[in-house]
Amino acid sequence: MRTLLKPLVRLAAGLGAAAAVTAASAVELSFYYPVAVGGPVTKIIDGMAAAFEKDHPGIKIKPVYSGSYQDTITKVLTATKAGEAPHVSVILSTDMYTLIDEDAIVPFDEMVKTDADRAWIGSFYPGFMKNSQTGGKTWGIPFQRSTIVMYWNKDLFREAGLDPQRPPQTWAELVEMGRKLTKRDAAGNVTTWGVQVPSSGFPYWLFQAFTTQNGVELMNPEGTQTRFDHPAVIEALQYWADLSRKHQVHPPGVVEWGTTPRDFFERKAAIIWTTTGNLTNIRNNAKFDFGVAMLPQGKQRGTPTGGGNFYVAKRTTPAEREAAMKFVRWMTTPERAAEWAIATGYVAVSPAAWETPAMKTYVAEFPAPLVARDQLRYAVAELSTHENQRVTKALNDGLQAALTGAKTPEQALRDAQREADRILRAYR
Repeated sequence: MRTLLKPLVRLAAGLGAAAAVTAASAVELSFYYPVAVGGPVTKIIDGMAAAFEKDHPGIKIKPVYSGSYQDTITKVLTATKAGEAPHVSVILSTDMYTLIDEDAIVPFDEMVKTDADRAWIGSFYPGFMKNSQTGGKTWGIPFQRSTIVMYWNKDLFREAGLDPQRPPQTWAELVEMGRKLTKRDAAGNVTTWGVQVPSSGFPYWLFQAFTTQNGVELMNPEGTQTRFDHPAVIEALQYWADLSRKHQVHPPGVVEWGTTPRDFFERKAAIIWTTTGNLTNIRNNAKFDFGVAMLPQGKQRGTPTGGGNFYVAKRTTPAEREAAMKFVRWMTTPERAAEWAIATGYVAVSPAAWETPAMKTYVAEFPAPLVARDQLRYAVAELSTHENQRVTKALNDGLQAALTGAKTPEQALRDAQREADRILRAYR
């Protein structure tokens, strides 16, 4: 018996030692993820991380839920300066130049090893890559990306005598229908606004929809020059301000980003503009028949893209970079991209994701996600420059000054352009 036990003991000891070596050699990646992006998604991220670990036993993923997008980049840059940067992060695509300037990220081109890797980088929608590539390099990989879409309450359209299947197609129709949809009580107080476009949180992003529809882009592709005081930009802001002050179909002053979906649920707004990332939230909570459509056109249709990209920290070991590349590739496979889009409402980031059986089944039952995908043909890159936080703050301040009536649209945008010129002069 003793002679039999000795080999078993040695085998157990050997297995234990092997397990200890495997555990010691496992690569652990910290993964910063912004939670304030349109609904509770931490359970989904936790589930995806666990599934990845099951497929890749030698890699551990440690999700860190880092607050809003603004909180996340602040924490990432602070951690980078302290030498403790998270290995992988989801940060706004528009923060690409800032992350490059801070020497915080490594281009994916330096992690590419195979033709399959190169094909993967080329597999995403070109519209999403406009905020992911610069200088001939790919710095970010699209993950939770979006466009702005229009949601409308079909019941309120019926009550106003409007065709519930036909949302406004033009700026003029938005005003005309907005008048019919705006309701007031006996005292003259508005109970339902015809149109609501949020102007807190990401005012520059919503504004960029108006400017794109008016035929002008807010910045150059190099991120060194803005066009805030262009006549077509001023005209676009005048239209937005007039929805409230002149046409009285839109709430006055600053409209909160976070409460806009709730206002829609509570019938306080008949039409809203917000991210397609709110689609699942609205589908789950709207107790009425609603529609989803492309934004109405001014001179043309248009929307900026939006949302977050994957980035990999520069201060990483070769093993960590290899593991990070595997993680980002796994998270953006067509099957995972489809799963993520179905769960959240964000746009599936590659054409192949729309060809998966899961996505085909989903849109056959609920075709609304196709709106954001099809609108990509009219999409432009989201406002992104060097010193992006400071430049967008200058524009956001100007927008809110104009919408509250503190400044005229022209003065507000001239002031914003003057500040942007001062900030960007060093980069030209």
